[in-house]
Amino acid sequence: MSPSPHIVQTGPSSPVLARLWSYLADVTGALGVGLESCTVDHEPPVSAYVALDGHLPAYPDRDVALLWDEVRGWAAAVETHSGEDLIVLRYLGGPSVVPSPSRVARFAAAVRDDDHRIGCPAPADLRTLGTQADLDAVLRGSA
Repeated sequence: MSPSPHIVQTGPSSPVLARLWSYLADVTGALGVGLESCTVDHEPPVSAYVALDGHLPAYPDRDVALLWDEVRGWAAAVETHSGEDLIVLRYLGGPSVVPSPSRVARFAAAVRDDDHRIGCPAPADLRTLGTQADLDAVLRGSA
């Protein structure tokens, strides 16, 4: 049986992923959720999913999550009822795909409070997809 082309990691398997998990640990700490709320997809573009507690008033029956990817950074989303792609509500934006954990926590709070002063509705490419070494350099710069 051949491996799935889309593998989700739940722990580090390379130095760059270990550095990403460390960043996610800092972010989840700032959010007040555990690292067990995260999954990482290591296929390019590397991405992460962070499940959040509670629901949004505008979407009372849908689970809330923060999404991260190595090109666009953080976004807030809600789950669909049909198992389709998540509905992205807004993006944190730049200048970095790895903003401080406190900035991510402020973004999550703004989304919960329906405060549109933080974030934007359209995605922005904050960096070009590169090699694992390029991503590692970005993650090292956030440490």
